[in-house]
Amino acid sequence: MPLLPPRYNVLGVGVSALTLAQARDLVLGARGAKRLGYVCLGTVNGIAEARADPVFRTVFNASYLTTPDGMPLVWLGPRGVERVYGPDLLLAVCEAGCAVGLRHYFFGGAEGVASALAENLTARFPGLAVAGTFTPPFRPLTTEEDAALAADVARTQPDIVWVGLGTPKQERFMAEHVQALDAGLLIGVGAAFDFFSGRVRQAPRWVQRSGFEWLFRLCMEPRRLGPRYLKTNPLFLLRVVAQRTGLKKYPLE
Repeated sequence: MPLLPPRYNVLGVGVSALTLAQARDLVLGARGAKRLGYVCLGTVNGIAEARADPVFRTVFNASYLTTPDGMPLVWLGPRGVERVYGPDLLLAVCEAGCAVGLRHYFFGGAEGVASALAENLTARFPGLAVAGTFTPPFRPLTTEEDAALAADVARTQPDIVWVGLGTPKQERFMAEHVQALDAGLLIGVGAAFDFFSGRVRQAPRWVQRSGFEWLFRLCMEPRRLGPRYLKTNPLFLLRVVAQRTGLKKYPLE
């Protein structure tokens, strides 16, 4: 296994201190490997979920990488840390992976999203090796569906299984299936499936870099995201202040 970057503590979650290029290269290292683990994309919402649920916190801390996806996690990191945003990581790995024959499998999204995503990425990156796609139901997989997924992954032999189920569902799925799926890495990229399939509009780059992407997405999907952001963002800020000032300890577990 390659040398993984150190982690820094954000409310008890170990976030990998790395850049997008480093994350891309570590993912490319999964070519031909088996069951290296899974990659979580750390966001304010994900950290909030982890604070509320110790089992979910363990999922983050047991990952191969937990990247700083949200800008607040970048700001809390040491010098040199960059945002490793799920959609950017997906594009970077797809582009670089063409040269080494990296094989991709897309699991998640609503009906037709995974196949549209694969089609759009193949058009964008000629030579992209798509091993397969799988659209799950909006419920836990049955024993038979689990077996069918495992058999399809074993048959198609992907290096990377990209998982687009949203947090916390995708992280739980990856932790539960990482040993059952015959692939190098599982990577949870959430909204990237909707963005690159054309289903949901992505924020402009300057908004992504400003730290206010959450506000853009809130305007796009107020009913779905309003309760999440209004609850988690203020509480996250208060907890970070408490951690940074030493008023409260959040040990890595």
